[in-house]
Amino acid sequence: METFPTRLSVNVNKIATLRNARGGDRPCPVRAAARLQAWGADGITVHPRPDARHITFADVHKLKAVVTQEFNIEGYPNSAFLDLVLDVQPEQVTLVPDPPGILTSNAGWDTQTHADLLTGVIRRLRDAGIRTSLFIGTDPDLIKAAADVGVDRIELYTGPYAAAYFEDKEAAVKPFVEAAETAQRVGLGVNAGHDLDLDNLALFAQRVSPLHEVSIGHALISDALYLGLQNAVGMYRERLRPH
Repeated sequence: METFPTRLSVNVNKIATLRNARGGDRPCPVRAAARLQAWGADGITVHPRPDARHITFADVHKLKAVVTQEFNIEGYPNSAFLDLVLDVQPEQVTLVPDPPGILTSNAGWDTQTHADLLTGVIRRLRDAGIRTSLFIGTDPDLIKAAADVGVDRIELYTGPYAAAYFEDKEAAVKPFVEAAETAQRVGLGVNAGHDLDLDNLALFAQRVSPLHEVSIGHALISDALYLGLQNAVGMYRERLRPH
């Protein structure tokens, strides 16, 4: 199987969550982002939500000044979110179908039902020179429909893979291998994220190709409490190394 180098984008939402629990600026997601890149992260991801329970819009503007690798901003494409990303101009915007108030992303887009919405949003972002990605499951018809709405990449929702990994690794990864192959056939790049960790990441990266980027936050920041942030970045990068 042809291999592609896979980039590690670290989601710093959880650092902001810890800061917000007490107020002030410790720990600071902006300072963390600078250090993460120095320690090998290929990008920084954030997902500002309407309730600002972790990353805020103000954080996003401050991060733009320190992110020297790829800046990926995730979110539901309401007017406030689109105004933010068009102002900040990140390298990539990942559109997610999260309704207001949801704790964490738990499903991908239905690219057939929401084709009109997505086509218009993606056109605006692409006209601004921003690469676009859609958070999506492994259904081949929905991946083909993603190509039809004009997106550049998909981000495979890997929650089901993580949930099934220890029960049957091969069965868990198989739909994602097939999804990446479908995406490649219709001209889409492939990212992935959600519940990827030190246990399940290596197999996913070995088997799923092409795989341009993984976005990992909760697991990496949790591991950093035991391992240290610099060590955690190095260990996740090691899992992505072709074997």
